[in-house]
Amino acid sequence: MTYTSTLLRLLEERGYIHQLTDAEGLDKLANAQVIPGYIGFDATAASLHVGSLVQIMLLRRLQQAGHKPIVLMGGGTTKVGDPSGKDESRKLLSTADIDANIASIRRVFERLLTFGDGPTDAVMVNNDDWLSQLGYVDLLREVGPHFTINRMLTFDSVKLRLEREQPLTFLEFNYMILQAYDFRELALQHGCRLQLGGSDQWGNIVNGIELTRRMNGVEVFGVTTPLLTTADGAKMGKTAAGAVWLNDDALPAYDFWQYWRNVDDRDVGRFLRLFTDLPLDEIARLEGLPGSDINAAKVVLANEVTRLCRGDDAARAAEATAAETFAGGGAGADLPVLTLPAGGISVIDALVGIGFAASRGEAKRLIAGGGARIDGAAVSDENAMITETNGDVRISSGKKKHGILRPA
Repeated sequence: MTYTSTLLRLLEERGYIHQLTDAEGLDKLANAQVIPGYIGFDATAASLHVGSLVQIMLLRRLQQAGHKPIVLMGGGTTKVGDPSGKDESRKLLSTADIDANIASIRRVFERLLTFGDGPTDAVMVNNDDWLSQLGYVDLLREVGPHFTINRMLTFDSVKLRLEREQPLTFLEFNYMILQAYDFRELALQHGCRLQLGGSDQWGNIVNGIELTRRMNGVEVFGVTTPLLTTADGAKMGKTAAGAVWLNDDALPAYDFWQYWRNVDDRDVGRFLRLFTDLPLDEIARLEGLPGSDINAAKVVLANEVTRLCRGDDAARAAEATAAETFAGGGAGADLPVLTLPAGGISVIDALVGIGFAASRGEAKRLIAGGGARIDGAAVSDENAMITETNGDVRISSGKKKHGILRPA
């Protein structure tokens, strides 16, 4: 259908829409009032990674279209664990760990959203405030009758675990009920009318819509984004060296910048639409650049995303480091640094320590394939050592990843 609301036109033009529960109803509501809409984020680590960025940007688009973002932190649901896409149970965290993670995660949202008391200002809430107050018998009596085991067993998050013969605890099985209850509670407390999320959350969103309608008598809506993978089919936010974290204390700005600079040519236009605020006509020009000129568009992508997530200074420093490292053959100031221990370090341990390999086995394969270099020279001996007497040493993985090994 042709959307008339600024919100749905914006989401469609930028490539965010995969499924909607009632497109016509939501379009009409978005034209009539400010819509409070939420996305939930569990606090399993001190930082979210790039795989969560499309959801954060979705809340940014909601605010840009004149509506109100609600960032729901899963202080309560983190204690349970979302089985979606998982092969095993999640490690249970203490309340103190969860609270510390939420405080750390908030910093990224404060860069991308405007918080405050205004009608379209973002708010952050914690579902532990109500979930921890629920009595078990009360939950069974009030919410339990609205769910059937028959239907719960049909959801992908449950089916996949059972089909793989992986354990699914009763604790995790309750996750979908608690998430549905979140929507009902946000509708009561904040007038929330919209839940957004990834396509893997469709079943949970539909549960929340139905529970809210039955218990509150309120019509609410859901929107999901497409499953986000790179052009080669890899999951967003993961690299050979580990997760691409959003927080600056979890991943250096240069490494974050390089992740975007090195995306597949086929992903440039899509990522510019999803992860930057550049006008669509400028994006069309950039993604149409021929041949190697597409690298200029990748630099723009890296600068824009780094600027949004890390700030202007971080983006400028990362670009300058890249220019000095690649064009000048130097060692830019923003390269990752690993301090050499007394007595030196093996090349294998250096590659792992600086984040160019996820394990010693991977480091050995990198050396065997000729991809590891010290001061520009290929390393052929996996037992080679680097000592403090060498001074600053430049270590490289392939042609695009560089770091500094520095004496203490």
